[in-house]
Amino acid sequence: MTPSSTRTAPDDEDDDARGPRLSPRPFLVNVAVLRRHAGSRQHEERAGPIEGLAVSGSRVPPGAEVVVDVVLEAVHGGVMVSGAVTAPWEAECRRCLGPAQGGLEARVRELFEPDADLEETYRLGGEQLDLEPLARDAVLLELPLAALCSEGCLGLCPTCGANLNGGGCACPPASADPRWAALDSLRGQGE
Repeated sequence: MTPSSTRTAPDDEDDDARGPRLSPRPFLVNVAVLRRHAGSRQHEERAGPIEGLAVSGSRVPPGAEVVVDVVLEAVHGGVMVSGAVTAPWEAECRRCLGPAQGGLEARVRELFEPDADLEETYRLGGEQLDLEPLARDAVLLELPLAALCSEGCLGLCPTCGANLNGGGCACPPASADPRWAALDSLRGQGE
């Protein structure tokens, strides 16, 4: 192929065989028209994987989609973004060490501006607004720090380590703590 020649796009049939083409930057939004009219709004729903979303044993599964469903509003000097970020998560249960999973929803309301103080607002790069940093921050703040497989998880037997969710274990009942013997004797007198 010579430098002056151009490649043609593959036929639609070829695209169907390979599946839909994904944008390399699914969270990038063009806001040129929006910024020209103060007070105007535009709804955006974007989805795509974001790598490296993990906190304290909880994580968004690799390749899972993070969904950003927001309204963008042109304000003086920037764009206000309001809405929700949702994603699935997985972890190890803190009680029984089995798999735990669920979904999270983080409500967001953040300002994007050209001269952003990155600790207070997000950067607005000219005509482009990148929702990925907002989605990343929202998901990391909502991931469970100590996940449970279920609210009623019974955990593991402290003696043999059997998972008590699958039934009891063969361990004898725990003996009474001698430090509480005086109180136990009082309890027996009241009956």
